Amino acid sequence: MANPKRIALVGDYNPGVTAHIAIPRAIDIAASSTGYPTTGVWVATTALQHTAEALKDFDAVWCVPASPYASMDGALRGIRHARETGMPFLGTCGGYQHGILEFARNVLGYAMADNAEVNPDAEMPLVAPLTCALVEQHGEIEFVAGSQIAKIHGVTRVTEKYHCSYGVAHRYVGLFDDSALDFTGFDPNGEPRAFEVRSHPFFIGTAYQPERSALAGVEHPLIHAFVSATADRFPFADADR
Repeated sequence: MANPKRIALVGDYNPGVTAHIAIPRAIDIAASSTGYPTTGVWVATTALQHTAEALKDFDAVWCVPASPYASMDGALRGIRHARETGMPFLGTCGGYQHGILEFARNVLGYAMADNAEVNPDAEMPLVAPLTCALVEQHGEIEFVAGSQIAKIHGVTRVTEKYHCSYGVAHRYVGLFDDSALDFTGFDPNGEPRAFEVRSHPFFIGTAYQPERSALAGVEHPLIHAFVSATADRFPFADADR
């Protein structure tokens, strides 16, 4: 049997974090369903603080929940490595927030873009407290028709579970209008809840936690697609959008 594909789980493993228990299970379920042997391997953010060398033998990156990270620089470096090398990337919850933050800093040039959870006095708090915290809450998300994430789900409206108190500050959403990063999922109030990078084969972030489906033994379509992309079998990687 071929060696399994390896997904770097960029984050600081904590057995008390529900998502950290769910993610390896979600990968196993998707690997079994797709028939593509895949495994998740934890990579601490501190291991990426100065260099992305620790990712050289991986096939994909999943920036996982539970921020603030031990090294925000390390998390951002791991995300940047995936974006610049074309490596499949999934960011959920905190990974979603930092995926947007990395793009704002390194693509749009907003070096002052920051996370208010880490730096409450930030000049540009791109990631800021949500008006209403979404800790252990379910919410409806509507996807933009024709987006990768809508194609993956096969529907334009879903209900998902959150565990977050921070998100993208609404006043900065317009900064991304002419960029390759598209917000493609929104809550009923028009607040962004998912993004994808148009110029990348698979670079998706969600404010919600699709991995939680694994706790009930259920495969999530987004994780199925991510594992497929890791095996170079993603059907929506063409540039038709």
